Amino acid sequence: MSALFAALAERNRRSGGVPRRRTWAGGAWMFEGLLAAGLGIGAVSSVVLLLWTTSPHPAEGPGTALRVALDLWLLGHGTELLRIETRTGVPAPIGLTPLLLAALPAWLLHRAVRVSVLPEDAPDARPGEGLHAAPWICAGYCMAAAVAVVHTMTEGPIRPVPPSAALHIPLFALAVTLLTAWHHSGPPPLRGPLRRPAEALLRLQETGAPRAALAAVCTFVCVGALLAAVALARHHALAEAAFHSLTGDWSGRLAVLFLAAALAPNAAVWAACYGLGPGFALGTGALVAPLAPAPALPGGGSSDRVPAFPLLAAVPAEGLLVTAVAVPLAGALVVAWFVARTAVPVRAARQAATGPLATAVAVLLAALLAGAGMMLLATLAGGPLGTGNLAVFGPDRLPAGLAAFGWITLLGIPAALALRAWRLRRPHLTRTVASGVRSRLRRLVRFRRRPRSAGTADTAETADTAGTAGTARGAETAGRATAGRTPASR
Repeated sequence: MSALFAALAERNRRSGGVPRRRTWAGGAWMFEGLLAAGLGIGAVSSVVLLLWTTSPHPAEGPGTALRVALDLWLLGHGTELLRIETRTGVPAPIGLTPLLLAALPAWLLHRAVRVSVLPEDAPDARPGEGLHAAPWICAGYCMAAAVAVVHTMTEGPIRPVPPSAALHIPLFALAVTLLTAWHHSGPPPLRGPLRRPAEALLRLQETGAPRAALAAVCTFVCVGALLAAVALARHHALAEAAFHSLTGDWSGRLAVLFLAAALAPNAAVWAACYGLGPGFALGTGALVAPLAPAPALPGGGSSDRVPAFPLLAAVPAEGLLVTAVAVPLAGALVVAWFVARTAVPVRAARQAATGPLATAVAVLLAALLAGAGMMLLATLAGGPLGTGNLAVFGPDRLPAGLAAFGWITLLGIPAALALRAWRLRRPHLTRTVASGVRSRLRRLVRFRRRPRSAGTADTAETADTAGTAGTARGAETAGRATAGRTPASR
């Protein structure tokens, strides 16, 4: 279908070579958005229907399983859900977004933009082509999302909140498509009031701050994932007990395993927030932070405040302050490395390097962007899971962003300036300094090895030196006398 729209668009070109293909190209782009939404729904539905098929005693039919799959797909975009069937009869909100479910539609939207902007017969995209295609792709994607919301909001145990869906799904689609379009085709030739903001964004990109901020956020999450894995390995007995206590059949255990895998990126973000300092909440009265008292763990005697779930077994029973310092330290060093490489692109080239003040400003901009990124991840990784103790669940976005900004500013600026000075050094300075130190050490070792009983040894050495010098002078005098003789005298 997309190829058909593209062929019709190419057929309606003007004779001068300027394409008049907004209608047909818009249809092709909209179809790419519909296709991305359909593939995402199909992937989630296949997993849910597989679990429903393997269940020994399914309570509902395949229609309910399909509605649950649509609810999970909507939840991956940040849409808030309501659990209707509760013990108290009051609907319980579900606002925690499994980040693995969010990664799938983000990749599909990225693929849709890339296919639309970079077809097979065109290796390079036209400038600004992606920004024209992004709204059409979002329109097709939101059409499929609207059908999913209408289908699930009337029936089923879990229903989406329409205002939340109307806000989060378009924002999610626009953010992913616009960033991908900017990456592949660049900014369009803007005029008027939008020209100055576009130029400011380009100047910001030239400083290297966006790349450094993205690298810092990825470093925070990766080190947090390592920290969570180590903590989960230390408490593997509690994780196993929680896993077996939730369900008894294999289909239920497989569902718990899939849910834990979908929430594994959330655990990495939580561990990153723990390492940054603010920590995360496991309810209204349980805060997990390096300097906070340890909460009640599942299986620890007071599991009424913390639910029994395998990933929650990784919550440290004691403060891991020494281990958690690796999270901000790694992020700050990564920012310093990227900013220093941008400030001094060529080693020892002082003319092409930027000044120390510009390097410090680039670190501040990277810290600001990294703080905004951690705020976004903390917002997506947390949320309410009920109306009681679990009304507050996950990290708080504002302290997480401020902590990331503070750590990068505090540690990143000195590290970036030091790395900048290191890259500005002379190429052979290290070798020269090393050779000088080596020669001085050799002289010191020889001086220490010289004998200090300077009696007979020094006298003998002086006599040998004098004798050698006298012999050399006598030989030289004899040679001159022999050369001065004439043949007659001989």
